[in-house]
Amino acid sequence: MIPDTEVLPLIGAKEGIGHAAFCFLDPGDIALVPDPAYPVYAVGTMFAGAESHVMPLYQRNGWLPEYDAIPDDVARAAKLMWLNYPNNPTSAVASQEDLESAMRYCRDHDIALLHDAAYSEVGYDGYRAGSLLQLDGAKDIGLEFHSLSKSYNMTGWRMGMAVGNADMIKALFQIKANLDSGVPQAIQEMSMEALTGPQDCIDDNVAIYKWRRDRMIQALAKMGLEVEVPRASLYVWAPVPAGFTSAEFAARLLEDIDIVVTPGSSYGQYGEGYIRLSLTTPNERVETGCQRLENWIIPSPSA
Repeated sequence: MIPDTEVLPLIGAKEGIGHAAFCFLDPGDIALVPDPAYPVYAVGTMFAGAESHVMPLYQRNGWLPEYDAIPDDVARAAKLMWLNYPNNPTSAVASQEDLESAMRYCRDHDIALLHDAAYSEVGYDGYRAGSLLQLDGAKDIGLEFHSLSKSYNMTGWRMGMAVGNADMIKALFQIKANLDSGVPQAIQEMSMEALTGPQDCIDDNVAIYKWRRDRMIQALAKMGLEVEVPRASLYVWAPVPAGFTSAEFAARLLEDIDIVVTPGSSYGQYGEGYIRLSLTTPNERVETGCQRLENWIIPSPSA
């Protein structure tokens, strides 16, 4: 049983992530932020008047941070680190050993570790994501953010939670107590039913997402794009053909065959060269989109 002092309801995980910067950062402080990444980590840091130090994520390293690349002076000055696994936008996953490495680094440098685990229930082919809070000592330095949006199809209801270190939870509560009035009671009641009732819906959803993932991978392969098959999350992270920027290729897909994707550059400079495709569109629309991709002849970059 988690003590009440170690959990806090959020108006969706996004709200808590955005407000967290005001709890742990003063103007001029440094946050360690991955790139590519969910933009709110860096934007919240900016709103708090602090600075983001980018931790580049590379395919060669499984889209995991390289902690030995962080300069010593930055490590000494940093107040918090953001992580997100399963990852948006890359769909990368982190092992418990990877999370333990992050925890050890943050403990050694007195850095708060904030882990966005919004996609932890969406895993394929037997994969199940672990939690930061499964690690001994994680609650000494960390918070984990989660959401009912993906697991229980409650995106519009805006229900999430932060769990972890009691002092950090208290700080986030103090911010929220002055900026919002909490989640409506009816939504809290529905959320309790979702969490305590039958969990078959999660496996049912994952089976639907898996079909969409497999169909999308098939279509991209027919286009000649080499795509890593995601083990988790709701996205496919695909390289763009040579000669295109991510924004240029996204624009051509929209203009030529009415398909909307997100350019990787929207998630930071190290997202350039990729596009993100979402698995949240209904099956029939996914099939229509895949057929368009398969029948499309990729134009030359100069066309």
